[in-house]
Amino acid sequence: MLVQVSIRYPVFMSTQSVPDFDGPAAYQITVRGAISPEWSDRLESMAINRLKLDDGTIFTILTGALIDQAALSGVLNTLYEMQFTLVTVNKLPLDSIR
Repeated sequence: MLVQVSIRYPVFMSTQSVPDFDGPAAYQITVRGAISPEWSDRLESMAINRLKLDDGTIFTILTGALIDQAALSGVLNTLYEMQFTLVTVNKLPLDSIR
């Protein structure tokens, strides 16, 4: 028996606005704490920058292109294993970092 299902997208999303996660994409990932630049290779060669707030809180901002969702998952798993608190993950236009 074949059942036809209609997908209802939220108002802010349409079939044309669904992001493509199958290929390369650029990301900016922010974590609380300081990551040494030597970890760049382990983090898919993402650029590592630090931000220190006036109250002394340090955030690390990773920026770079990743080949697919598996690479993103690997970076996020590495950060989890290193016990960093994830603050944000933003997908950027791929051409913004090349």
